[in-house]
Amino acid sequence: MTCIVGLVEGSTVWMGGDSAGVAGLDISLRADPKVFRNGDFLVGFTSSFRMGQLLRFRLRPPVRRPDQDLFHYMVCEFVESVRICLKEGGFAHRSNDVETGGFFLVATEGRLFSIQDDYQVSEFSRGFHAIGCGAHYALGSLYTTRDLPAEQRVRLALETAEHFSGGVRAPFTVEQVGPACLTLAA
Repeated sequence: MTCIVGLVEGSTVWMGGDSAGVAGLDISLRADPKVFRNGDFLVGFTSSFRMGQLLRFRLRPPVRRPDQDLFHYMVCEFVESVRICLKEGGFAHRSNDVETGGFFLVATEGRLFSIQDDYQVSEFSRGFHAIGCGAHYALGSLYTTRDLPAEQRVRLALETAEHFSGGVRAPFTVEQVGPACLTLAA
């Protein structure tokens, strides 16, 4: 299920997501958004609505030190707080001594990160990314619309994914977050 799209334009990150809830061959339109703000972070999820609810309402990201690199912070402090949140919320899975979570995008401070189910953090040099069953369609759209305004590109990517994927449905939520969003500790 799902298509979540993230796009960096200058120091602003745009993120959009669909409203599909999919179970087997059944699809429903959910009122709770897959793209939302949590403090200084913009988050868009796939995998599970339970995971999204925990990221939205229970996750308390730690404050980044002023001297700490943002990518280092995301890999070490942010992901560790996510891992604990998902584990305490009953979502994280453990099999053969390997703990897994889910897939989601995170935007902050003008940068876009993809968190994988093994808690790996990715940042792509191309300036956009998509996750979910409609990701490949959305990525193609984002690549071919690079001369259009950011919000239009995100909406077109979601519409393209909806057209080709049975697990993506409007209405779409599109949000943006600007630079220097984290409150830095002194």
